[in-house]
Amino acid sequence: MPIRKQYNLAVAPARGGVMTMDASAVAGGLAFLESELEKVDPLLREPLTNTTYPRDIVIESGGGWVEATSNLNVHYAVTGGQGDGVGGVQNAIRRIQADLNKDMWKVMPYEVAMSIKIQDQLRGAVTGRSIEDMYNDGIRLDYDKYMDINTYLGQKAYDTTGLLNNPNVVAASVAKGASGKTTWKDKTPQEILNDIDDAIVSAWAAAQYDNSAIPNHILIDPANYAYINRTPFSANGTTAALSLLNYLQDNNIAKAKGVDLVIAECRFCTGAGEGSTNRMVAYVNEKRFVGMDVPVPMTRVMTQPNIGTASYDSLYMANVGQVKIHYFEPFIYRDGI
Repeated sequence: MPIRKQYNLAVAPARGGVMTMDASAVAGGLAFLESELEKVDPLLREPLTNTTYPRDIVIESGGGWVEATSNLNVHYAVTGGQGDGVGGVQNAIRRIQADLNKDMWKVMPYEVAMSIKIQDQLRGAVTGRSIEDMYNDGIRLDYDKYMDINTYLGQKAYDTTGLLNNPNVVAASVAKGASGKTTWKDKTPQEILNDIDDAIVSAWAAAQYDNSAIPNHILIDPANYAYINRTPFSANGTTAALSLLNYLQDNNIAKAKGVDLVIAECRFCTGAGEGSTNRMVAYVNEKRFVGMDVPVPMTRVMTQPNIGTASYDSLYMANVGQVKIHYFEPFIYRDGI
């Protein structure tokens, strides 16, 4: 009579008499049954984050692995100045003069590497999920976070600043409202509009009332942005489907001068002002006024096998410049909102 091979399906209970997924018995034949009865969610949940730098600054790519970027400025002067008697018939003809100077801007390297074990690559063919794709997404996230900090705050290690903390931009507190406070949640819609118009007009006046220098971009903290967006506004006692944000965008002095004003939220504005107050930033978001060079966008520069670690190692690099504010006159900080 032939001997039949028998399989022992008895399972010893794990810790506390409760069967767990890490019990030794599961590592045997039952592991297959468990995986068959397990519904796997194919969605890979990545960290929650947000980056806004492409919205708030003009980025120019190209230039290669340079150590610095530069630009030229020109200032004009006329002998004899401008006063009474200018023009007409004169014995002394005035002469124009031009003074050229150069600004130098730092460029900083960005580097990050990834190492993928060969067996992890082979496992990806079984699981259908690529570890390399996950690492690529992680590197892209790290680069975007780096660019966000570089745009708004600069890099302390390189002694650079960003849009929100340049020491050459004069900061001032907004005026107090009827409540005796400067914060927008304690002000009337008209008082908030006055704060915005004051910033715009101050920038415009500092730029010799050059219409091209009227600010078209304002950054505020997310809490105040949410407040003006959710607060309804009605004019002349009428009820209208209009938020305070819409009212501010449609009735500011920039709009009256033909400039479409963007009011956007920026998390770095929270606590950026004097005394850790919330800061409002008004500026002209155009290449002529402010920008940032990225001579080499992030790219994979090399990949090679590493026998010692049984992996493929890849290096990603970029060449990133600092925030360049070309005109400080139409750049305004207002604190205490």
